[in-house]
Amino acid sequence: MKKILTILSISLLIISCGQDSAKSIDKVIEDSNLAAIRAKRTEVVAEQQAVADKLKQLDEAIALLDSVKKLPLVTTIMAKDTLFNHYLELQGNVETKKNIVLYPEMSGILTRVYVKKGQKVSKGQILARIDDGGLSQQLSQIEVQTQLAKTTFDRQKRLWDQKIGSEIQYLEAKTNFEAQQNAVNQIKRQLAKTTINAPFSGIIDDVITEQGSVATPGQTAIIRIVNLNDMYIETEVPERYIPNITKGKNVEVYFPVLGKTITTKIRQVGNYINPNNRSFTVEVSIPSEGGTVKPNLTAKVKINDYTNEKAILIPQSIISENAEGDQYTYVTSEKDAQNIAQARRVIIKTGKTQGDFIEIIEGITNGDAIISEGARSVKDGQKVKILN
Repeated sequence: MKKILTILSISLLIISCGQDSAKSIDKVIEDSNLAAIRAKRTEVVAEQQAVADKLKQLDEAIALLDSVKKLPLVTTIMAKDTLFNHYLELQGNVETKKNIVLYPEMSGILTRVYVKKGQKVSKGQILARIDDGGLSQQLSQIEVQTQLAKTTFDRQKRLWDQKIGSEIQYLEAKTNFEAQQNAVNQIKRQLAKTTINAPFSGIIDDVITEQGSVATPGQTAIIRIVNLNDMYIETEVPERYIPNITKGKNVEVYFPVLGKTITTKIRQVGNYINPNNRSFTVEVSIPSEGGTVKPNLTAKVKINDYTNEKAILIPQSIISENAEGDQYTYVTSEKDAQNIAQARRVIIKTGKTQGDFIEIIEGITNGDAIISEGARSVKDGQKVKILN
């Protein structure tokens, strides 16, 4: 009760002085004496300072005597060294080098298609055949002629070895036999172009041209074959990450369509910077995942570009910034038996972010108690009550 009466008395005194001062100020202004006005202003400033000093004394006395004063309620988190892996998030597509469309090497009617869509095939297996246009008959005839040429050459060679006959006859027989062999090999190479073979083991994804159609080299697509055992994700990485993105780095891959996440590694880093977007290409190996992952599927790629084994992480929401642009937060001293401690503002330097947390480079050390909830209502040097 005494405190209240004291405060009321001082308030009445200040009001009374203010009223008297206002009358006196009006009188000085009416006189239009510049020196007097300036002197009066100096007097008022002195009175104002005196009142401020008295209020400060009263506040200190109240704070000292008030046993039920209200302190800001806060919660704290303990700064601890922890393993911090930062990930660079990118967009990528599933690719495979074993996804090709097969075209014929010679013109003709597609006489046979030996496979169906979805069928598994082995490397070298015949998938389709083009009409050879009579090359088979030509080969049979030339093979007969070649056999006759071989017999003639063998006889001439035996006679020549026995020094019988002329050298020119021997050379003519040899030349004729070799020419016939070359003709046979040439027709065999042409006949090989009438068949379409599997360049690798895989699955027939599509039979594009039906049997009986006319096929033209480089124009008529016959079959698409795919192998899902050697797929990868290709993504573009900005050039500023060159020092941190290397072969063998850990990668997390998320497929939104499948709702699936896998862990893998970088298998290849490009050596060329694209001048159009200042980026380089990275290949990330992925398993087939039972056939659910397919070429051209969209993926979200997270590449581990930075690791700190003893990092201090705090929520970004408890960091503030002053007028000079410095970031700061509050730590507390050791609390007493009533869980009361003193708050201290510390200027911090931050590093990389991951989600809602940010790395602290300077300002906070292992074991510091950092104010989390209630940090916005705390001032530097203020007493606070810790709830946790």
